[in-house]
Amino acid sequence: MEIPVGKGGTGGGKRSFWRGVPRWARVCTVFGVVLMLLSGGVLVGYETLLHRYEGSVGKGDLFGDQAAGAKERKSNIKGPLNILLVGIDPRKPETPPLADSIMVLHVPAGMDRGYLFSLPRDLRVEIPAFPKANYPGGTDKLNAAMSYGSRVPGQNPDAARGFELLAKTVSQVTGIQRFDAGAIINFTGFKKIVDAMGGVDMYIERDVKSEHRRPDGTMRELRPGGGGYLGPQAEYKKGEAHLNGWQALDYVRQRYPKNGVPDADYGRQRHQQQFIKAMVGQAFSADVVTNPIKLDKVVRAAGQSLIFNGRGNSVVDFALALKGIRADSIETIKLPGEGIGTGSAYRGERLLPTAQDFFTAIRTERVDAFMLEHPDFKQKNS
Repeated sequence: MEIPVGKGGTGGGKRSFWRGVPRWARVCTVFGVVLMLLSGGVLVGYETLLHRYEGSVGKGDLFGDQAAGAKERKSNIKGPLNILLVGIDPRKPETPPLADSIMVLHVPAGMDRGYLFSLPRDLRVEIPAFPKANYPGGTDKLNAAMSYGSRVPGQNPDAARGFELLAKTVSQVTGIQRFDAGAIINFTGFKKIVDAMGGVDMYIERDVKSEHRRPDGTMRELRPGGGGYLGPQAEYKKGEAHLNGWQALDYVRQRYPKNGVPDADYGRQRHQQQFIKAMVGQAFSADVVTNPIKLDKVVRAAGQSLIFNGRGNSVVDFALALKGIRADSIETIKLPGEGIGTGSAYRGERLLPTAQDFFTAIRTERVDAFMLEHPDFKQKNS
């Protein structure tokens, strides 16, 4: 799938962000945009940033309300803000993408902290009609909205158009009528970001074994006739760990009880959120901040990993606006949900009623009070 990149989104060449990335890369890859958005506090010189990094960030009309490539304007970004972050399963260029990871970063009016929550990709929802892709609307899993919206007759799927329908669907689910910014992130870039930082230190909450990788990072072989994989498994032991790019990617995509993740996709969401905080913390560490060469590599890797739309504001504008936020001021949220059906009759997930109370708190700027009353929404380590 070709995504326009460079200033203006068109005329600046194209980069195949998703081509050649394997089907198994089902992982939340929103880490790059979080890093880019929160980089303003450690980098100086607005114009230098704008010219040096902005050109590497892909542009796209993710919300359908401006032409891709419309000239961006500088403005004073004020809270509260809601930013939609989506990691997609790349697959083949001709195959419509699925949104494998869907997160919302809510920033209250004070602009000094954030609340990060994930929506289950298997959430059963009403997807609205979308004439641009000849989609009549219907009930399906949330991650399918991006696939339906991306379809362009006679052409390869358009991920930006798919994002537009996904954003409309997430708006219906949460009641958040307008997202202030959005981004699509790719898997390859995630690995590059981690490696550019020299790896990331994080706490592993429990022993986890890899479904797909050997201890040396090579892929395990499929069992003849199907039914799983053969060979030794990479292991992630409980406690403090230093993960390189492939290890981090592998760890945050594990979701099977047999591999040590008893709460399946909810556990995977938790690991992804934990890693976001660890990665942001690492980005602000002295090892990165005081090393101009490493810092340059990290921010460039992040910029080259995403398609961003700030509804008139650049990613650098957002980075500087959010410069007061640090890893320890991002609260990760676990939305209460449950499965619909079991085994072969499994149909997806649904959110419990209190999740709607949380969404109401976001819309009415009462999240702090809500969290005091509902401490169980705070994501735990296990």
